[in-house]
Amino acid sequence: MDYIEITEEVRKYTEAHVKKSRYEHSVRVAEMCARLCRFYGLDEKKGYLAGIGHDMCKDMPHDEMIETARRDGFPIIEFELKKPSLLHGRAAAVLIKEKFGVDDSDICEAIANHTSGKKGMCDLTKCLFLADKIEPGRPQVTQEYLDRLFKMSLNEMLCDILEENFEYLQKKGVEFYPGTEEMIEFYKN
Repeated sequence: MDYIEITEEVRKYTEAHVKKSRYEHSVRVAEMCARLCRFYGLDEKKGYLAGIGHDMCKDMPHDEMIETARRDGFPIIEFELKKPSLLHGRAAAVLIKEKFGVDDSDICEAIANHTSGKKGMCDLTKCLFLADKIEPGRPQVTQEYLDRLFKMSLNEMLCDILEENFEYLQKKGVEFYPGTEEMIEFYKN
């Protein structure tokens, strides 16, 4: 796979299909994901590609997002139908495979699960999940914050961010994905 060419195609598509602020977020996520991949000994080109494409369906109309996500073959749960924007990662994973020919299972898994995470995710999925939460445009992200996180193993960082994100959603009174608490326990153990 020619990562440079495909990454550029995905970058252009993302830039053309999402609002400017989301595109800028996607660039920061791609850069952070590549950094995490480098730090934890993974392929940074895969990390950058997953990051630049992770939100390419975020501004897609909900009916189209649902239709696209359905093509991944997994059931869409009631929680997702109530909040269709949660399906943007699954839709992007379908699109990156169908439109751009990316059939790398780790890249597709990472993009599909970057919002909610899942039990048993591959290391690239962990990196993209983390990059989306700790990219420099997030209000809590300072150099001190990143220095603290980068002293951790990948799984320690994942647990820390999962718990932080869970507490944040609880404080805001936002309903979280079914199974989130079980996933946190899975990674703590």
